[in-house]
Amino acid sequence: MANIHPTALVDLKAELADDIEIGPYAVVGAGVRIGAGTKVAAHVVIDGITEIGERNTFHAGSHIGCAPQDKKYAGEPTSLVIGNGNTFFQNITLSTGTVQDQGVTHIGDDNWFMAYAHVGHDCNIGSHTIFANSVTLGGHVNVGDWAILGGLSAIHQFCTIGAHAMAGGGSIIVQDLPPFVICEGNRAVARGINSEGLKRRGFTTDAISNVKRAYKQLYREGLSYDDARAQIEARVDEQPELQPFADFFALSQRGIIR
Repeated sequence: MANIHPTALVDLKAELADDIEIGPYAVVGAGVRIGAGTKVAAHVVIDGITEIGERNTFHAGSHIGCAPQDKKYAGEPTSLVIGNGNTFFQNITLSTGTVQDQGVTHIGDDNWFMAYAHVGHDCNIGSHTIFANSVTLGGHVNVGDWAILGGLSAIHQFCTIGAHAMAGGGSIIVQDLPPFVICEGNRAVARGINSEGLKRRGFTTDAISNVKRAYKQLYREGLSYDDARAQIEARVDEQPELQPFADFFALSQRGIIR
């Protein structure tokens, strides 16, 4: 049976797994579904059309499934979908989508969101990412698997952050950040490849060398973006570690940071 504190306000239409925990003064709305093993701390608000998977943890004061901060939003029934095993620290805000996009904000599995992070409407977050304190995403942002965003980073709407990329604290990102690339600054500029992170994730020496070669084609060899893209994509079948580049190129809309 769910462990619900007597001061929590849970709508009778909410769908809750039998073993979840809901803390004091939490609020759960009618359109919410929460999966097994999830813990909701004190003063958390979960509303909107929000589907939450298993083993998620929400720390105090977070607002999950809040209305999009978009002047065009007029109360349409848009949604938020959260996967499994995510941790959301204090005062996180996660918006639902808008009808101008797919109508869904999506968060994958095993992500780590530190205090005061904000995910705007229609964002698509992969899995195993880390959002440090006060990271802010505008609407329609894509973030690939294993990306790390340093504290106080801000991502412009419609930007794409590639898999395994890393942004230093305070980075202001207004163009797309390719996979594996480290950036920092206001405005953010590329600083190299996240080699240490790739080693920790089991990338071989040869695989890391292939990623570095792709970085040089994008940034060091004087190639146009289209020429560099073509050369990298031509090697994906033989060097599958470059697949995140192909995925990124398919999504990228704003040009890459330099």
